[in-house]
Amino acid sequence: MSDNIFVDTNILLYARDASEPAKQAVAARRIDALWEGRNGRLSVQVLNEYFVNVTRKLKPGLPLDEAWDDIEALRVWEPVAMDMPLLERAYSAQRRYKLSWWDSLIVAAAEAASCTAILSEDLPHGARYFGITVENPFSSLP
Repeated sequence: MSDNIFVDTNILLYARDASEPAKQAVAARRIDALWEGRNGRLSVQVLNEYFVNVTRKLKPGLPLDEAWDDIEALRVWEPVAMDMPLLERAYSAQRRYKLSWWDSLIVAAAEAASCTAILSEDLPHGARYFGITVENPFSSLP
């Protein structure tokens, strides 16, 4: 089995965003590979952000029922729950790495899910947090 890969919200959104065709294709390929490898991971925070953004901010947005179907499907990626130990680890990440609170929660959740990498456009490509490497799948796009 492959290493677990944590997927940030923006990657999920780009897979649905027809206004960014190059990023959409890259994101869709990466997500498809994670489905195939059964090694995609995420958090309840990511699911919350995805649902709000894919229904309200994406143009055109998804209907609520279709967005909820995505959430239901992503349950198999074993979403990391928000609890006090996760918040404590996020606080540690924020202090140690000077990250935003939201990015600290992503790092803490990736660690809790035993991930070796985080797919994200928001964190610096190649950065390492708690031994987890950030990969921006769009870094080679023009």
